[in-house]
Amino acid sequence: MALIDTLGAGNSRSSSGGESRIIRSSYGPDEIYARWALRSLSAWKQVFDEVKQPRLFLRTGVLWTAPKDDARVASNLQALSNSGVPFETLDHAQVGKRWPQIEFTGPIAGIYEPESGVLLARRAVQAVVGQAIRRGVEFSSSMDQIHADQLIYACGPWLPKIFPELLKSRIRPTRQDVFFFSPSPSDRRFAPPAMPAWLHYGDPRGGYALPDIESRGFKLAFDRHGPDIDPDTTDRIVSAEAVAEARAFVRERFPALRDAPVVETRVCQYENTSNGDFLLDRHPERENVWIAGGGSGHGFKHGPAVGEYMEQLISGTVKAEPRFAFTSKGTTSSRAVY
Repeated sequence: MALIDTLGAGNSRSSSGGESRIIRSSYGPDEIYARWALRSLSAWKQVFDEVKQPRLFLRTGVLWTAPKDDARVASNLQALSNSGVPFETLDHAQVGKRWPQIEFTGPIAGIYEPESGVLLARRAVQAVVGQAIRRGVEFSSSMDQIHADQLIYACGPWLPKIFPELLKSRIRPTRQDVFFFSPSPSDRRFAPPAMPAWLHYGDPRGGYALPDIESRGFKLAFDRHGPDIDPDTTDRIVSAEAVAEARAFVRERFPALRDAPVVETRVCQYENTSNGDFLLDRHPERENVWIAGGGSGHGFKHGPAVGEYMEQLISGTVKAEPRFAFTSKGTTSSRAVY
C-alpha cells in the first residue's frame, strides 16, 4: 500500500493543515453525520493513544446555539438522541449563566456536547501518517509510476484540477479566513475549561469559535463560503477588511475581547460540493479509480469514518450511501449541510 502527498502531511495549503478543528455531532437533522462524528471521535482517540499523544484531542465540550424557535433545534436533538451522542439541553438563561463571556442578541436555545471538543489537526495528520508508515505503508511525495489494483484520490481542493471535466463545476474550493485573538494573560474565560468550542446557527455571518489552546489565541472564523481559491497560487494573506469584520463580530459576541490584539491569521479553504455532502464514489469512467472529497468545511472531523466507509465501499461490504454518490452532486450551489 502506498500513500502519496506531494506537499507533505499537514502542509499549510491543505484543508487539514491548520492547528485546530472542532469535532462535534450536532448537524441538525443529518443523523448520518452525527453517527459518523461519534464513530470518528472514538477512532481518533484510539490512534492518539496508540501513538502516545492523547492530547491531540482536547475535550473542551462543544456548545451549539440557535434562535430559540429555530426548527433545527428539535431536529438536532432527535438526531443526537438516535445516534447515542451524550448531550445537555440548555435554555437562554442557563447558557448565559454557564458562559457569560458569550453575548447573544436574542433568545436562544443551547445544546452542549460534553464529550466533544477540539482536534489538533496538523499534528493529528502527521501522527496518522507516522502510524501508517510504522504499519508498512509506503509514504512518498511523488512517484513516477503507480501500479495498483485500486487508486483513491483524496486530494481536497486539488480534485477539480486533477479531474477538471468531471469535477470543476461540482467541487468549488473557497477561501476561508481564520483569526486568533489574544486575551489578557490573567483572563482565563476564553481558555478551557471555561470556554468550550462554540457555533451558532441563524446568523448569516456563520461565526464560530475555539477556545485559546496552547496560548495560540482565541480562534474565530466564519462558516460561510468565501471567494474562489486556487490552492497552488493564491496568497494566504488576510485583508484589512476581513480583520475589521472579525473585530466587529468579537465586539458583539465576546465584548471582553473587544480590545484584544489579533496575534495570528490564516487563510484556509473549503472544497464545497453543491449541497455540502461528501463525494465518496467510484469514478464514473474508471473501474478502479475512487474519489473521496467534498469535505465542505466539515470533512476533517469525519476522517476515520470516511476511511472506513471507503474501505467497505471498495470491498463491497457496505451498501453505497446515495447522498455521497457522484450522481447526487449538482453544479449549482444550494448548501444543505451545516
